[in-house]
Amino acid sequence: MIDTQVIIESLAMDLKRFALGLHRGSMGTANRFREEALKRGQELETQATDEYLKKLLVGVRKVLSQRDERVAEDALMYSTLFQNFAQKRLS
Repeated sequence: MIDTQVIIESLAMDLKRFALGLHRGSMGTANRFREEALKRGQELETQATDEYLKKLLVGVRKVLSQRDERVAEDALMYSTLFQNFAQKRLS
């Protein structure tokens, strides 16, 4: 349970850093944290049993593959959703 919580919280931080990188126009930073978020998502998929968590993972994969203007906002939203999930359901 602790490992899953750490992965989810790390994913939330990676998404937040990705969004901040995009917002600041730092594409190198954004791409690095995008890759980290994708890795954490794959790692979490092997452990995910909760249907809500699986739904979030599908949504975040979709967001990270997009290149439109709302990507930063959507990534920040998913960051918050993952943080809330970790705090409410795993603590």
